[in-house]
Amino acid sequence: MPLPQGNKGNNRVRLIGGSHGGRRLQFPAAMGLRPTADRVRETLFNWLQQDIASARCLDLFSGSGALGFEAASRGAAHVTMIESQRNVYRSLQQNLSLLQLEDVIRLVNADALCWLQGRAEMYQLVFLDPPFNKKLMQPVIDQLEGGGLLAPGALIYLEQDLHEEPPLLPDNWRIIRDKTAGQVSYQLVERTGI
Repeated sequence: MPLPQGNKGNNRVRLIGGSHGGRRLQFPAAMGLRPTADRVRETLFNWLQQDIASARCLDLFSGSGALGFEAASRGAAHVTMIESQRNVYRSLQQNLSLLQLEDVIRLVNADALCWLQGRAEMYQLVFLDPPFNKKLMQPVIDQLEGGGLLAPGALIYLEQDLHEEPPLLPDNWRIIRDKTAGQVSYQLVERTGI
């Protein structure tokens, strides 16, 4: 299947490890779409290497699919990927088919905040990398904690612009890893018992 019009092949992301390590995926140009950089993803998945196998994962702002596809490639039991932009969602569908990971990944074309309402699933790992400067981080964190979507001991990856005000974390979330790369600040947070 061809990619949506407007993509000239410049927008690519490389899966780093696992069963699909080295595969390159294309994605369309879209407002706010900014894939997590290779070196940041490599650091993140090094942090997660003991936790990714058999985890139920949620990728709330999928974009290029770099985080969700990487998790599936590295042995996650299930990955739910949420993307609101229709053309980006179609690209994710094409890449999912290309990777043949339909038994592991569920794609949803929806607004992340709307989708979170009334969910009953529980996740052990959440990727939270919303478009910068949209003020989405705090409401999503609040909804994740208040909605019963996080398993005990869940890990949450947070990525944001280095110059944005950091979100207020719930009392039972503790930062276990924290780094910066270029203009990006990223953290791995653990949800502890209440």
